[in-house]
Amino acid sequence: MVVENPKYFYSPGKLLLTGEYVVLDGAKSLAIPTTFGQTLKITSIPEQVLRWQSVDVNNNIWFQADFELDTTSKVVTNSTLEVAQRLTQVLQVVCDLNDGFKDNFKGTLAITELEFPNNWGLGSSSTLINNLANWAQVDAFKLLKQTFGGSGYDIACAQHRTPVLYQLNEGLNISTEVSFKPSFHKELFFVHLNKKQNSRDSIKHYRSVPKDTLRNVLSKISKLTERVLTANSVQEFSDTLNKHETIISQLIKTPTIKEQLFSDYPKTIKSLGGWGGDFVLVVGNPEDKIYFKEKGYHTILSFAEMIA
Repeated sequence: MVVENPKYFYSPGKLLLTGEYVVLDGAKSLAIPTTFGQTLKITSIPEQVLRWQSVDVNNNIWFQADFELDTTSKVVTNSTLEVAQRLTQVLQVVCDLNDGFKDNFKGTLAITELEFPNNWGLGSSSTLINNLANWAQVDAFKLLKQTFGGSGYDIACAQHRTPVLYQLNEGLNISTEVSFKPSFHKELFFVHLNKKQNSRDSIKHYRSVPKDTLRNVLSKISKLTERVLTANSVQEFSDTLNKHETIISQLIKTPTIKEQLFSDYPKTIKSLGGWGGDFVLVVGNPEDKIYFKEKGYHTILSFAEMIA
């Protein structure tokens, strides 16, 4: 079949440099789109279904399913039931937000293509949600809220090509584009911790923190976020991140990642997003990467490789 006028949607991935956890309660946070993202391609097929294919970074189809629509979305065939059920839920919410989207359940092929390994934690879900929202012409923040939940900073990253100062304010998702490429950016790199963090578990733990404790912390983290953006030296930058780590560590009663895994590393290490997995930001020179490789952490990206 000749494909006519395929549609393409693209969203970059996400990193949360400051404000992890407290972004949920209104702290100003620095959210950064990554050079890696996800594409959604929409084409026509003769079969009267919505055929879904998910392609990983190695160009392998890791998920495939056919969806039909009667009163609710129904999986006809699938390769991974759990994923199919989750996607069914998301598609149903899309239909609830835009009833006209149901027309796409007849004769449509949707192909998602990830530019990063799924276990990197750079936003395979948020980039999907934003691409789907753009395709269906619905509000991505509403779609996120009714499916995966969270603060929405990842959707803000998906909708921008530059870093954003992100804040939740009385239910509004406020994103302000900012510049973040410090003069010392070559002394910054990212190390993957060889596992993906389940942010839902982290958020559940954070939610047990008393509200009285939070109010003071929100103000402190917001000020530190501003200082990160204006730091003129790597020392000032490091000091600011160290203070941030200490505050969050005390708040969630969890040792910092440096205390847990890299206590003998002499420079700053900052958790990004939910603590315990995904990437960390490291202050160091190129030769410092050897330290992490010797400990078994071989996925290391420079500032330029990770951030556009």
